[in-house]
Amino acid sequence: MQITQGKKIYFLSDFHLGVPDHASSLKREKIIVRFLDEIKHDAAGIFIVGDLFDFWYEYKKVVPKGFVRILGKIAELTDSGIPVWFFVGNHDMWMNDYFEKELNVPVYFEPKEFEFNGKKFLVGHGDGLGPGDHGYKFLKKLFRNPVCKFLFGIFPPYIGMSVANYSSRSSRAVTGEDDARFLGEDKEWLVIYCREVLKEQHFDYFIFGHRHLPIDFRLNENSRYINLGDWIRYFSYAEFDGQNLELKYYPVENA
Repeated sequence: MQITQGKKIYFLSDFHLGVPDHASSLKREKIIVRFLDEIKHDAAGIFIVGDLFDFWYEYKKVVPKGFVRILGKIAELTDSGIPVWFFVGNHDMWMNDYFEKELNVPVYFEPKEFEFNGKKFLVGHGDGLGPGDHGYKFLKKLFRNPVCKFLFGIFPPYIGMSVANYSSRSSRAVTGEDDARFLGEDKEWLVIYCREVLKEQHFDYFIFGHRHLPIDFRLNENSRYINLGDWIRYFSYAEFDGQNLELKYYPVENA
């Protein structure tokens, strides 16, 4: 894809809509919608790199209640010809075809390569990549198993959503301290993952979420790892203008 002059590609992740409560989530959702409304005039495309929701499950005939503002805005963007790409995160992994059919948004479950103006990008949510964390990697395989997904759907939504929301809160409580600081290049598992990939293939930019910490780390002279942070604490995003990529912060006080 060639980005024309004056246009930009935007990358965002980790909205976690639904937490910590309805009022706070709704306020955050309105901020995100305002941001999307402000960038639509120069957006050549928008990446949402996982965990848009704190939990998402598509039952056969229904989808979770709420989030009409963000879903409506995404539909408006794609209807106007602006492509939106969505990567499944660990909190909204149980996607089916709702986004593809209703919003015209392709959904990806694994990192994917893109090329814009001759620059190569590897984009993904980032969970389960790199060394270690074998317990989570096992759970990820288990939860993505179609049988597990089917069995969860048997529960009445009230019970299933309650269990899922409790699990999401527990997950954040365990990882919260690590999410708040850079662990060092020898312990940041996504840095290690990027360097392993670079041994086999060149990418100018590795774009991930999941980490909840804005990171712009130079892997070598020609490659950078960007973590997009989140829209809970940092309201951070990345912007590519066809030549340069920059990690930025949305001024929430103006929203």
